[in-house]
Amino acid sequence: MKIRDWLGRLAYTLVQGSLDEDVEDVVYDSRKARPHTVFVCIRGSARDSHTFIPDVLEKGCRVLVTEKDVTVPGDVTVLRVENGRLALAELSAARFGYPAEKLVTIGITGTKGKTTTSYMVKAILEAAGKKVGLIGTNGAVIGTEKYATANTTPESYLVQEYFAKMVEAGCTHMVMEVSSQAMMLHRVGGICFDLGLFTNISPDHIGPKEHESFEEYLYYKSRLLTVCRTGVVNRAMDHYEEVVRDASCTLYTYGLERGADFTGSGLHYASDHQFVGVEFDMDGALSGRVRVGMPGRFNADNALAALSVCSLALGEEGHDKKLLRALENVRVDGRMEIAHVSERCSVIVDYAHNAMSMESLLSTLRDYSPKRLICVFGCGGNRAKERRYSMGEIGGKMADLCILTADNPRFEKNEDIIKDIETGMARTSGRYLVIPDRREAIFYAVHHAEPGDMIAIIGKGHEDYQEIEGVRHHFLDREVVEEAVKEIR
Repeated sequence: MKIRDWLGRLAYTLVQGSLDEDVEDVVYDSRKARPHTVFVCIRGSARDSHTFIPDVLEKGCRVLVTEKDVTVPGDVTVLRVENGRLALAELSAARFGYPAEKLVTIGITGTKGKTTTSYMVKAILEAAGKKVGLIGTNGAVIGTEKYATANTTPESYLVQEYFAKMVEAGCTHMVMEVSSQAMMLHRVGGICFDLGLFTNISPDHIGPKEHESFEEYLYYKSRLLTVCRTGVVNRAMDHYEEVVRDASCTLYTYGLERGADFTGSGLHYASDHQFVGVEFDMDGALSGRVRVGMPGRFNADNALAALSVCSLALGEEGHDKKLLRALENVRVDGRMEIAHVSERCSVIVDYAHNAMSMESLLSTLRDYSPKRLICVFGCGGNRAKERRYSMGEIGGKMADLCILTADNPRFEKNEDIIKDIETGMARTSGRYLVIPDRREAIFYAVHHAEPGDMIAIIGKGHEDYQEIEGVRHHFLDREVVEEAVKEIR
């Protein structure tokens, strides 16, 4: 392959060298440079990879993509671009043969609900007989393979590599979470999604190394609606008009109210010894009763969003009422995950790890009128103490019993973290126990449950480790719940 073969969609200036250089791969990490690689220089907030040019040349790389003038030997090809990250995205797509164009692509953005909704979309499409790849917070899923991801939306090279793996595995559809950072840093550059889904927006990710303001955050979130052919947007969300103002796609709306293209009504919180979730009636191109095996109004919102976008993605197949049953047994690791349901109790595992998410979760579970609401939680070490005080206070106010335990203590003493949580608890009259060992705390909650109790184990969710003194030990809340349940059967 010649470098000229990868430049069809890239805006560049040839500064020196030849476009007939042989190339095999694209790299942005100087440690991976070798002969026949293209090194893309990126100026980031922490480092400028132009400084590594001598290293990559020493390793045999002879094609550079730069954002600024550089002085290198005359036999090195230099391509000048305006934005290295966008160039990386375009070159990566070309290197893998534009795999996104061989898939039906669905991008999901929003402050909340991206992960859950992406798994719901995957479940619905699979119920329609499609083979689906997924990229998001919980990793990339391609067939039976799962790959860990460092970011909600990985770097553009990895995105394109995963797309290529999906095509090779026979996938027909792809669903991925698209973060505001991904839009700002061009991680999905060069992709025109077939469908873009916007769930909601509220202030988040504002601060150093993220977004300077809510206005900037909203701008990059709403960019998804300029890089998709069809957009699906929550009609009831705050800032709806601002989000859709610059949309260039065909637009559809959804919402648990009238006035949207896809609506849900008759919301019911369902709970018995076999099922905990929500039910509602969907009306639109796909209509009928929907039963979702995850609790809370927001999961009804997520389900309606997923069904709406899938109905459009599938065309005539999207009217099949069997799709309405696809979410009855849906499970998303660590996101309102039903770990156990029986006449004895219901156990929910969730990633809630700050006061806002904890309050939302406990309020949701209160809608199910449990006999007692029990909350098992701790707080992470080497993090702001205010989070501990506020979570202690929320737990004391909203749960009938809190069991304070370890989370990821990291380099702090677990007993010190728990004392901080107790400071918040002391602002309330809430009942609590201290069981420092998380496994023992979960066992205690399950073994001492009374019929009708609901137990929320929060903070770690899908994490499969516990970090202590810099060492990660295997620990998954769901597995511990399963062990505890076996002992009482």
